[in-house]
Amino acid sequence: MKNRTSYGDKGFSEFLVTAFQRQLGHHPDDFQKPVIGICNTSSEVNRCHNHLKPMIEAIKRGVIMAGGTPLEFPVISLGEMFTSPTTMLYRNLLAMDAEEMIRAQPIDGVVLIGGCDKVTPALLMGAVSADKPAIMFTGGPMNNGEYKGKILGACSDCRHFWQEYKAGTVSEEELNEINSRLAPTAGHCMVMGTASTMAACTEAMGMMLPGGAAIPATHNERLSHAQETGRAIVRLVNEDQRPSKLLTKQSFENAIRVLMAIGGSTNAVIHLIAIARRRGITLKLEDFDRLSNTTPFIGNIRPAGEYQMEDFYYAGGVNSIIKELLSLMSKDEMTVTGKTIAENIKDHKVDEVYRHIIKPVHNPLYKDGGIVVLKGNLSPNGCIVKPKAATKKLLKHRGKAVVFQSIADMEQRINDPNLEVTEDSVLVLQNAGPKGAPGMPEAGMIPIPRKLLEIGVRDMVRISDCRMSGTAFGTVILHVAPEAAVGGPLALVREGDEIELNIEEKQLTLHVETEVLESRRKEWAPPELVERGYTKLYQQHVLQADEGCDFNFL
Repeated sequence: MKNRTSYGDKGFSEFLVTAFQRQLGHHPDDFQKPVIGICNTSSEVNRCHNHLKPMIEAIKRGVIMAGGTPLEFPVISLGEMFTSPTTMLYRNLLAMDAEEMIRAQPIDGVVLIGGCDKVTPALLMGAVSADKPAIMFTGGPMNNGEYKGKILGACSDCRHFWQEYKAGTVSEEELNEINSRLAPTAGHCMVMGTASTMAACTEAMGMMLPGGAAIPATHNERLSHAQETGRAIVRLVNEDQRPSKLLTKQSFENAIRVLMAIGGSTNAVIHLIAIARRRGITLKLEDFDRLSNTTPFIGNIRPAGEYQMEDFYYAGGVNSIIKELLSLMSKDEMTVTGKTIAENIKDHKVDEVYRHIIKPVHNPLYKDGGIVVLKGNLSPNGCIVKPKAATKKLLKHRGKAVVFQSIADMEQRINDPNLEVTEDSVLVLQNAGPKGAPGMPEAGMIPIPRKLLEIGVRDMVRISDCRMSGTAFGTVILHVAPEAAVGGPLALVREGDEIELNIEEKQLTLHVETEVLESRRKEWAPPELVERGYTKLYQQHVLQADEGCDFNFL
């Protein structure tokens, strides 16, 4: 009778609830067992989640085997390609949905079913706030695509081949054939994009059973993993193991170590900060920078490496990464297995056959991690870049700004033959951050102007207050904070201003006199906000990127 609806009469409330429990086909005794909510994000619109139904049934079997009663319930499902204007606008809405339903309903524990980019962090945010026993399960990555003997990965190759098509090196016929092979099976993107990154981080922080992040969506092992997840949540309920007991500052630092070692998505920085804040733990950009400096890059996975999630799975997945990094990690953090992170991989061996995919720490791909935090007068609260996905010659660069005042402005002018731009220019996008867009869309991989593509340019320094997909690449500076829409220095950049990027010194500098900037600030006015609905709520209460983009009241 937990969390029952109250009708002002306790006895009547119990009588009524029992009647409707019977309607579900359950005996009243079933509800004396641990009642497990299955937080279902299956959706035909979210194509990354349209294969979950057999896995949900396997989770239920595991719950029943362990002596629990499973009850499936729906929450919002966010699919990257089919949500306008951007799924990030609705991440917090899903987090609220999950939190309230976990708290309000008569369940003792919950299995969170994630996959697509924003779903996994949103569910974790909600579950941490509700603080009932919880465990994450994801639907898994797609199998590799292939075209003429070349491995294809969604959506790193979506971006690569579209750029080549614009440059005139790929025909429309060839582009269509590639398009048909980019997403060959069920599952989320099969490169180390945000979906795969957040699954790996969840496993590293101890909220997912070991091995779960990398198992392909199509493998029978994922059904076995689902069943074991169902068994595990019943044990977590019986032991009263809640997120507040499992998640510590060290758990999050373990996740950050793995993030840096696999060259994971820049989006994970925002999501991990938000999840930690729900737990009352403050993660700062300086924490990411500190851990990146001392974490070797050992996962040779696209887009920063050569291989994909299917290959990563055969190489041992996150277990192998943790095995290599263990001397750098907090070994005694508890996990959903009831064991510490070190105990989980005690008997795991990294197969030497796969050393081209997972390097040893003493012979890494790079000596430091996949994300660098930059500061300077253009981003006083910090911004981030993935140097390993950037062009080496641009890691230190000074050029004149070409400024787009909004995403619409960029889309209208980027391919204008009369645009005054050279390969040495710095492309700047304003008003695309959390409040400004709104929702901080994945527009940060600003397209290379067509006229430059046609002469062979494939990368430029690009700066914005928005995000880019974890599948994207290039010398792209992201999450500039404060954003332009709240009056951050990015709003004061004008056409022709000189901007200097120095990744080695971790500096991003706008070479404009302070007096000039102050004069521009007097002329600046904030953009108009949306007048109603959830978007109005979002713009009024969303925090900046360096604070996790959660709502200030959550």
